Amino acid sequence: MKIVVQRVHEATCRVDGQVVSQIGNGLLAFVGVADTDTDADLLKGTSKLSGLRIFENEEGKMSLSTTDIGGEIMIISNFTLLGRVQRGFRPDCTLAARPEKAKPMYDRFCEIVAESVPVKKGIFGADMQIAAALDGPVNLIIDTAELLKK
Repeated sequence: MKIVVQRVHEATCRVDGQVVSQIGNGLLAFVGVADTDTDADLLKGTSKLSGLRIFENEEGKMSLSTTDIGGEIMIISNFTLLGRVQRGFRPDCTLAARPEKAKPMYDRFCEIVAESVPVKKGIFGADMQIAAALDGPVNLIIDTAELLKK
């Protein structure tokens, strides 16, 4: 599972010109489910995202979580995070899970994160337009396969 996390002042997800979700201060997280992902990846990814301390305290040090600031997390499914571009110029997304595996994992991912932080979602498989006012910018990549090696 790969997750790209962006700290945002606000983010909006539109489908067919209609707003389907919107957040204020918080995190925008793009989640890609790999074909090889297991429950261990799911739990590691949700734990890491929910607990990230990337908001600044009064001294300007990143030490606060989304919960600490009363923020939200927008979670968007994104299979292209598993895309490889080692050969040629067209991404090879064969490492991404098929929708019949990816959608239940994405839905469960959102449910677990929502147990500790307010969550807004995109629409799985839809052509989404995402607008965000990045804060910082602060961008992180979480790769559960790397985390689980330790």
